[in-house]
Amino acid sequence: MIERLLIATTNKGKLEEISALLNTLHCELVTPDDLHLEIEVEENGKTYLENARLKAATYCQASQLPALADDTGLEVAALGGQPGLYSARFTGSHNASDHERRQFLLSKLKNYPRPWEARFVCAVALALPSGKFYSYEDACTGEIIPEERGSQGFGYDPIFLFSQLGRTMAELSLNEKNRISHRAKAVLGILPVFRNL
Repeated sequence: MIERLLIATTNKGKLEEISALLNTLHCELVTPDDLHLEIEVEENGKTYLENARLKAATYCQASQLPALADDTGLEVAALGGQPGLYSARFTGSHNASDHERRQFLLSKLKNYPRPWEARFVCAVALALPSGKFYSYEDACTGEIIPEERGSQGFGYDPIFLFSQLGRTMAELSLNEKNRISHRAKAVLGILPVFRNL
């Protein structure tokens, strides 16, 4: 049985979402800040899953705790699946703000006809000190819209519209987002692993 689990991210938005999804587990959830871990993982994998495993393994090794990491990307059909693996680094700058990334993406799309169909993809990986790995990947579909809407979430959420709901991801409460988002589906998909360990 897992008594302590490290959520291997320093992204506050991800920490909030993943912690809420894991609140049914009977274990203590800890963050890199809790353990005073300052780690920069080079995300040089060729898939979301490879990147998630890299992060999980690095944090697991550093903490000697089971570590859960994710890698997420936004894929826009009109751009041939870009930004994809490079969603966080799409502008070419590591220091770009979420708003700057959204505006950069919209500038790339302005000459393409709408709707700008898109999907979010998330892979999660659980690394155990024994060397074992478990993983799960899922996605959610929608479209990119040219104006930002909503104040919840982070990243590309304000311009990612759930067409069937008529709301962007940033217009959803945390509870709503954690029922239908890519990250929610991936984390919930790996939950049975915890129950079996």
